[in-house]
Amino acid sequence: MKTKQMPDKSLLSVILLLIVFGWIMSFSASLAYFESYSYFFKQTLFILLGLTAGLVVLRTPISIFQKYSIPLFALTLVLLIIVFFPKPIGHEVNGSARWINFVYFKFQPSELMKLSMILFMAGFLIRQEKDVRSPWMGFVKTLLIVGCADILLLLETDIGATLIVTLSAMAMLFAAGSFLKQLGIVVTAFAGSIAVVITFLPNRVKRLTSFWQSDSWGADVHQTQQALIGIARGDWLGTGLGAGVQKYGLLPERHTDMIFAVIGEELGVIGMLFVILSFAFILTRGFNIAQAALKKGRKYSSYVAFGICTWFAMQITVNIGMNLGLLPPKGFTLPLLSYGGTSMIFAIISLAIILRIDMESKTHYSKQRKYV
Repeated sequence: MKTKQMPDKSLLSVILLLIVFGWIMSFSASLAYFESYSYFFKQTLFILLGLTAGLVVLRTPISIFQKYSIPLFALTLVLLIIVFFPKPIGHEVNGSARWINFVYFKFQPSELMKLSMILFMAGFLIRQEKDVRSPWMGFVKTLLIVGCADILLLLETDIGATLIVTLSAMAMLFAAGSFLKQLGIVVTAFAGSIAVVITFLPNRVKRLTSFWQSDSWGADVHQTQQALIGIARGDWLGTGLGAGVQKYGLLPERHTDMIFAVIGEELGVIGMLFVILSFAFILTRGFNIAQAALKKGRKYSSYVAFGICTWFAMQITVNIGMNLGLLPPKGFTLPLLSYGGTSMIFAIISLAIILRIDMESKTHYSKQRKYV
């Protein structure tokens, strides 16, 4: 027998609150565009599609995701190849081929890869636990799996997605306690390579660190300059919703990568703190859900929840960091807040998976399955 569980009300409420908040701020940030209502209607459609998919996920057992994680990963690799097809199938922006053209909707397979890699890697780690004969062979398999995705993402020039996919997979290895010796050797070798570069190629290091060392505002930091000016204008309480001026041609990517700066200008420090604290609550609950699932022997669910939270933590940290001038702009969207169809839909789906994991962990089974 089992007792039916409902989604965590507090976690669900914060997620829905952020979605609505992002919907409003995305509309405000897109007011600078001639077809601002087009952006608004598209974002509304993306959110509705994401919520619909999220409801389906809440009704889907995690065992289904485990069962189909391998074909999903293979499908995602195929989609990453399709983006290189010529027009009208592939869609290119600023020299980056990252989208598949569905006319009204541009699908970005790299967002799907972030989730499919986590679902696949969780199952892979469990399968490797049963085969301990050759740790190095298992580690090499891991590198090949991650490498296949990374090569395609790098060819798209999507460095941000490459970093998230790679670091999420490596973090899951560490959390699972798999290949720790091998991972330690590789990390040490990588750190040694960095030390060699610092010693023998100081000009390369200077180029990488010039963002933090330079007091001048060149073209490469124009976006950061405009973001900081907007945040400074906002002060504590902001200029008022819709009253920001940086979005009118001054701040590039104001409705996507730099939406946090728009929030800072229009809603001030209070608005930025609301966003940060909301994300902190979601991530804290998510990591606690991963830990609770592990204690109940639900390893696959635990690894998936940990991977999703790691992905969100990295993307949120980098996005806010580049809006505050702590990191150079690198094309990271802010989950649930930035304008974008694929990113919004898969962010909602991923959080729905965490809610589903929590529901299953709280459900009392007469016979629990160990690895789900």
